[in-house]
Amino acid sequence: MTEQPETVVIPKQEAVFWLDREGLWRNAGGRFQKKKIIDYFHRSIDRDEHGYFLMHDKGGRWEKIYFPYEDTALFVFDVHADDPARGDIRLTLNTGRQVPLDPDRLYIHQDRPYMMLADERVKFAERAMIKISKWLGEDARGRLCIDLGGRRRVIPEK
Repeated sequence: MTEQPETVVIPKQEAVFWLDREGLWRNAGGRFQKKKIIDYFHRSIDRDEHGYFLMHDKGGRWEKIYFPYEDTALFVFDVHADDPARGDIRLTLNTGRQVPLDPDRLYIHQDRPYMMLADERVKFAERAMIKISKWLGEDARGRLCIDLGGRRRVIPEK
């Protein structure tokens, strides 16, 4: 029988890094600069009943680090138009996971688009917001709408 490596839990108030409101990793020294580290952190995001965390191998010992975030831990980093005429748009999250755009789950908060993914809030990063803007417009009452698959849907404000 192989022995399971020890796991040390670091509560979020002891984490030395955090995710800012734009989806950028930071620590006391400022914004992370190394793309490999940034990508690793994003891909490592997971969630349990206590919140969002990263698992980090410390040479035979695992650290489960709960981290603070300023808005949400999940961001849309890219938008892929498979067949917009049919409404087939895929979103790539900061974790690397790809999910379909669900126009009925979109909403606007403080002038930024979000989408609910089950019970998780996903915020559109600036680049993704620009990419999705080609399908956005306003209705006659000045409400923001998304036009996909031959259908216009109002995006509610929350």
